[in-house]
Amino acid sequence: MAVRFLSVRGKKSIDVRRLSLRLNNSSSSHIGFFSTAAEQRSRGDDCRNDDGDDDRNHSVTHVRMLEMRAHKLEEQVQDLTERYKRALADSDNVRRRTQKFVEDAKLFGIQSFCRDLVEVADLLEQTTGDKEGVERVNLTRSLAQIQGRLQEVFTKHGLEKMSPVGSTYDPYDHEIVCHTAAEGVEPGTIAVVKQDGYKLHGRTIRHAHVGIAVKTQES
Repeated sequence: MAVRFLSVRGKKSIDVRRLSLRLNNSSSSHIGFFSTAAEQRSRGDDCRNDDGDDDRNHSVTHVRMLEMRAHKLEEQVQDLTERYKRALADSDNVRRRTQKFVEDAKLFGIQSFCRDLVEVADLLEQTTGDKEGVERVNLTRSLAQIQGRLQEVFTKHGLEKMSPVGSTYDPYDHEIVCHTAAEGVEPGTIAVVKQDGYKLHGRTIRHAHVGIAVKTQES
């Protein structure tokens, strides 16, 4: 009986050792499984963290690109605004110049006509200046009336005869044709008019032919 009990007890002890080994192996396998799962979870968290950093970097880059585009658009708007202002100023200048040209054309459009009438006025003035003979009295009176009427027409259209005697020489209005002794006028001034000059609305259309007074040498 004793031997049998020992043998049975020995078998139980062997079974206990085997069971403990199995438990150890099972626990180690479970521990390895849990450690592997933990590593996988940590790797997954790392991947998610990397994805979040990439998203933030992408958002920052996108915002910077939008800011650069907005800055470029602002520069383009400023450039276009300046061009528009310059174009508007140029257009206004062209409009003013065109308006001035139109006004000048209205004022000086009859310039050639008035120049021709000046020649007629010269002839009439020469005719009325010759008063020799009694038979010419009536003719002279008529021509004087014509000359007066013609001067009225000139004045109406802005045509004015110059009166340069005693004034200083002006190359824009006068043309020197001779020199004469200074008698009753200052030397260097206009002493005589050989041909009358005319202005149309203040613009010279025919220069006056004048003689300049010079100081005579004392003997």
